[in-house]
Amino acid sequence: MTVLPIRITGDPVLHTPAKPVTEFDESLKALVADMFETMDKAPGVGLAAPQVGVPLRLFVYSYEHDPAGPQRGVAINPELWLAPTPIGEPDEDAESEGCLSVPGERFALRRSPAARMVAVDLDQQPVEVSASGWFARVLQHEYDHLDGTLYVDRLDFLHARRARKAIAANRWGKPGNAWLPGVDDLEA
Repeated sequence: MTVLPIRITGDPVLHTPAKPVTEFDESLKALVADMFETMDKAPGVGLAAPQVGVPLRLFVYSYEHDPAGPQRGVAINPELWLAPTPIGEPDEDAESEGCLSVPGERFALRRSPAARMVAVDLDQQPVEVSASGWFARVLQHEYDHLDGTLYVDRLDFLHARRARKAIAANRWGKPGNAWLPGVDDLEA
């Protein structure tokens, strides 16, 4: 397994909708294994293929704190259904999230409290996951990556302004920026 470089905001692959996975072969298995290795090394709770420069509709996740028990898996060509998102200002403590593609930054974002995901695994077997709370947030965050959306794209005006300043201060926002977990000192 190999740790892959994680693309930073501004790279076109992060801002373009990903394509469906059509080839379920050894190279896909190797990609998924490398994505798990990269996510764990970062450390993160999810990693989408576009974040490692691969424009395919798949992500890996590993969430230890779900009330139903630890959740770890791969979602290939997922579909996601959401409960209504509450209105109002996001809570700075309870609703702040980060992203491996915007490393070191955290901003409050209101998300749906529940999600249902249907996908397939590496063997093209159906995977169905119902999630609530923070695990629902993880699924929404990773699914957004597949549509070319970063969480900073969803922020309200005040938080979006702070995010833009942080991105500019780090000289991100252009193609070619990446970091390597375990080597570079950039943690989300």
